[in-house]
Amino acid sequence: MVNLLNLSNGEPSPMFFLLCRSKKLGESTIKEIENSTMNQKISIILCDLAKLNDVRNAINEIQSKHKFLDGIFINAGLGYAAKRVETEDGMDSHFQVNYLSQFMLTLNLLNLLENSESGGRIIFNVTKGGKIFWDDMQMQNVWSYERGIHQAMVAKRMFLATLHNLHRHLKDSKLSFIGFEISKIVWSNQINIIPFYMKTMATLMKFLGQFISIEKCGVIMSPLFTEKQEESLKKSGKFITWKNNEFIEIKEDKIIFNQENQDRLWSASLQLCKDEKTTRIAENLYNNAK
Repeated sequence: MVNLLNLSNGEPSPMFFLLCRSKKLGESTIKEIENSTMNQKISIILCDLAKLNDVRNAINEIQSKHKFLDGIFINAGLGYAAKRVETEDGMDSHFQVNYLSQFMLTLNLLNLLENSESGGRIIFNVTKGGKIFWDDMQMQNVWSYERGIHQAMVAKRMFLATLHNLHRHLKDSKLSFIGFEISKIVWSNQINIIPFYMKTMATLMKFLGQFISIEKCGVIMSPLFTEKQEESLKKSGKFITWKNNEFIEIKEDKIIFNQENQDRLWSASLQLCKDEKTTRIAENLYNNAK
């Protein structure tokens, strides 16, 4: 993270904002980053992705404070959970936090990315595999946190593929949409909430070199945010990872590129958002791309 937030390369420090559920934790994170990078242009926007109303408020706040965005990192997500939690919007929390709120947020910020002079881009933190449970997307019948995570991941990859395809048909659009899988598990504060037996296994895996630090992850990912627009566009629509000191493409599942599935997910997502503005943006994007 530190490397991602220290991208000035001799130029004036760039401005960053973080979406956070907790003001206290958000401010603590900012202080930590400021001490490590000397970048004083960091702020937080309060937003709980488990509440669509919070997402709407965050969108309005971002639009009111910023005329453009150079990049967005779609990273937030729930991991381990002992039981299924339903949000105030009536959805499975993994589905809403790890995918649907990100879908809504992304569509509503595309206009700011288009205003970027350096080439707007969105980097999605995703992983391989997954399946969409079309008849039980909220997993009311069969639930596990693993199923929740994997469903959201395949949905995000399908979403970025759809965005890429639509924007390649838009005149003068220079936005890029990239899926990135971290090659190793990132050691994070998730370790504090998992059961003891899982924590023991994770500690052993860390000892065996199966984990990387957040700082190392930032070093690996930083070129995706700083490379020239032309290089970023070459990666758009692709699912990549870092191996042997270079970015390589991962062969994507055929289901991701199935047009019927893409349209079905797009339609279902808009219905679940129940937001007129988001629907209008999506319809205009589809119509203009024809």
